Amino acid sequence: MKKSSAKSSPGSGQILPVNQNTRALEPPENSETLRPDPQGLLGNTPIDLKTLKGLVNKSVLSVKDFDRKTVVELCRFSALLEVMEIAPYHLLDGKIVITAFFEASTRTRTSFESAALRLDGKIISIPDAAITGVKKGESLGDIGEMFNAYGDLVIMRHTETDALERIRRNLRIPLVNAGNGSGEHPTQALADWYALLKWKPELAARKGRKQNGGLHLGIMGTPGNMRAVKSFLLMSLIFEENFRRITVISEMADPLGPELRAEIESAGIEFQESSSIQEVIADLDVVYMNSIAFLGDSYRTLDSQNKIDKQSPLKKDAVIMHPLARLDELDTGLDNTRHNLYFAQAHGAVFVRQALLAAIFDRFDRLPEGIPLA
Repeated sequence: MKKSSAKSSPGSGQILPVNQNTRALEPPENSETLRPDPQGLLGNTPIDLKTLKGLVNKSVLSVKDFDRKTVVELCRFSALLEVMEIAPYHLLDGKIVITAFFEASTRTRTSFESAALRLDGKIISIPDAAITGVKKGESLGDIGEMFNAYGDLVIMRHTETDALERIRRNLRIPLVNAGNGSGEHPTQALADWYALLKWKPELAARKGRKQNGGLHLGIMGTPGNMRAVKSFLLMSLIFEENFRRITVISEMADPLGPELRAEIESAGIEFQESSSIQEVIADLDVVYMNSIAFLGDSYRTLDSQNKIDKQSPLKKDAVIMHPLARLDELDTGLDNTRHNLYFAQAHGAVFVRQALLAAIFDRFDRLPEGIPLA
């Protein structure tokens, strides 16, 4: 077993190895960039294993595959994986993960592959549709049938929204949606909420808006056709009691569409729309930004007139989130400020995806003694 320093796990007297890699996630010197401590989310309460067991052998296609308790416990499990050195326990030993990316990706593909490799899983990587049989006209249904024999789980990104249904016609192993056209990106939403729950662990507890006032969430983008923004909004509705208001900032006449609008109305959160970030930025507690949307068969940049920089009148404790990649809507001058939660958001994605893979493969029995599970 690899040598490492050790510490007690939350809720137990057991000594467990500390994850040395977390040092690489610390901000640079003289930077106020937020790196919330995962211990705050862990607390002293055991992780609910029964809840996590609900993910065993399941596909993850939409945020709607999760309930609130599952999101919280999965994020708490992610926090555990972030603070302790898990590599010596080989959680995914013997498992093969297929990363099938029929659309370009940097962070999502590499973070999933990093997550699997750090747990001793093996990867079959398809980084480009051009190197697959799709180039010759092969159907996704036939590819799904072949994947059954080649791996134990498929993580797929595709430019077409209905690609999930097509590959699932013959796929019998779990499928994780890593982005389907203008549909959803549920594991990005998990990474987003992992960052938020570390930033304010009290969001994990059920507290009504009347009790804590609630946060004003600003979403800059077009949730109706931006999958990361859509999934973040849908997951935020699971935590609706933590928000007093949601404002969507977009240049589009209808940034939501009827389905999302109905979801917000059902949640009972005060909601408004704005065409300018400058109209609302001084009142926002959380700003979620994105600028790149996949519309039809090409990428479009939206909201280019809505930019945030160091001169923007942000609240002192307001945080900015961004799934990245960014363009000029988010100035790099904010990178070393206390408003920057987006780097922690990106770094935490590996631990969230580790937790999800471990849960789907039901590898909890490989965790070391002393892990606080109930």
